[in-house]
Amino acid sequence: MLSISSTAKAITAGVAAGATAAATAVQDGQLTTGEGVTIVLAILGAWGITWAVPNRPAATASRGVIE
Repeated sequence: MLSISSTAKAITAGVAAGATAAATAVQDGQLTTGEGVTIVLAILGAWGITWAVPNRPAATASRGVIE
């Protein structure tokens, strides 16, 4: 089973959130201070939420098997 650490998930989520906010912010061809703050807050928020939510425990082999 594939195991991804919480740190890797948080970094990936931060990059995705930051890229989305940045793409939206530069639609008009310029980046304002407010848009920069929004990008940073999107990254920090994604990191915090992803880091705080625990990973789901691994499923056992007998789960869902009818005996």
